[in-house]
Amino acid sequence: MKQQQIKQVVIAGGGTAGWMAAAALAKLLNKDIEICLIESDDIGTVGVGEATIPPIRTFHKLLGIDEQEFMRATQATFKLGIRFENWHQPNSDYIHSFGMTGKECWAGEFHHFWLHWQKMGNTDDFADYCYELQAAKQGKFGFSPQNPINYAFHMDASRYAAFLRAFSENLGVKRIEGKIERVNKHVDNGFIKSLSLDNNTEIAGDFFIDCTGFKGILIEQALHTGFEDWSHLLPCDSAVAVQTKGTPDPLPYTRSIAHQSGWQWQIPLQNRVGNGLVYCSRYLNDHNATKLLLDNLIGDTLTEPKIIKFKTGRRRKGWNKNCLALGLASGFLEPLESTSIHLIMTGIIRFMRLFPFTGVTPQAIDEYNKQLQSELESIRDFIVLHYKVTDRQDSEFWRHCQAMEIPESLAHKIALFKETGRVFLDDGDIFRVDSWVQVMLGQGVKPAQYHHVASLMNNQELSRFMQGIKQQIAHRLAQLPTHKEFINEYCRIDD
Repeated sequence: MKQQQIKQVVIAGGGTAGWMAAAALAKLLNKDIEICLIESDDIGTVGVGEATIPPIRTFHKLLGIDEQEFMRATQATFKLGIRFENWHQPNSDYIHSFGMTGKECWAGEFHHFWLHWQKMGNTDDFADYCYELQAAKQGKFGFSPQNPINYAFHMDASRYAAFLRAFSENLGVKRIEGKIERVNKHVDNGFIKSLSLDNNTEIAGDFFIDCTGFKGILIEQALHTGFEDWSHLLPCDSAVAVQTKGTPDPLPYTRSIAHQSGWQWQIPLQNRVGNGLVYCSRYLNDHNATKLLLDNLIGDTLTEPKIIKFKTGRRRKGWNKNCLALGLASGFLEPLESTSIHLIMTGIIRFMRLFPFTGVTPQAIDEYNKQLQSELESIRDFIVLHYKVTDRQDSEFWRHCQAMEIPESLAHKIALFKETGRVFLDDGDIFRVDSWVQVMLGQGVKPAQYHHVASLMNNQELSRFMQGIKQQIAHRLAQLPTHKEFINEYCRIDD
């Protein structure tokens, strides 16, 4: 088969995924390709992916996006991590933060020294040695060249798509209004040839990016890629979302509050709060889930509750023939660790690094899909960890999670940490050792051992080392304003 040069890229669907793809391709590859995006004003988007993780800042820098402009446009606030409430057991809580805890050495990470410190009779919490985590607990935020901080954002996903649309159209992306009625394929090789719209126009392209959400109109309905179901590992299959009025002092972290059949999120923006309940329909029906959410809100509602049904898992190929799937079209991992937008971003960057200027090759497809599978399985394992490692036995849902069989990759990580205190990352891991340790300790896993190097310090040296870290954190925290004060100075939106 003669390879087809890629000159025209067609993005099917808008929303966060579609406009992130358009923005990146237009900014970084626009001299070589033409980009058009098809979307319909009549088709809504899920629009609840409002929390992010720190690599989004790198994505914005790559595109030359001004952070303050972006934050004002999306009514964004800062995020230092996620507070998990009731996950280990009812009335317990811990924070999974974006910061590095303590200081590491060649033989192991800081938690080995903290474990030895505990054995010596000290009762300091592991969280006491993380700057970002302590800033989150105190409701503080700020940064300067002398006092950096690792952060992400809470933002309005619909406004983010609109912001990126304006950004993309300014760079020459053509938006076409219409609904896709038919996907036309080449007879000889099954590649996508064009898309027929409901207004009798036909949009031809050399490469197609599917951002049509759960339907996967191109990647699944046309190319029959197949789906790998992970609901046996992540049993939640539903969510109900609603917006409420904003709070006077928005927290610099997401709240994740476990309940008897799933968990509730609270995401504070500048002008409102995004709320939702993720649940398993086998244990909680839609009516009771909606009532449970509405009974546990802070502030008056601004919207009607919206039910979202989903199946966790992934397409068997993220790139199939001349089609790339992004966002919900590529699969779904529940939003517990705010990875949805991150997966869109990494998918775009990976695709651009393998971009088939001179034609699609099996080698590029295979490499993309291999890396995507590794990344998705690592994130899946990290999310499953929260459900599996818990002392909750107070409902059928939690008893099911405790008893369920988990992937060998995760079982090995848990067993290794329990026995030795060690965590080793896989190739696709986006979460650092610190993240795994914070969650495992927070969920109640205490290692039986730690690295011998931690015990080589005498008592005086270890005390000086540990106290020095805490003093440095206290000094840095004293310089920070409140989260609200920094937002008012940096990116406040006009009422």
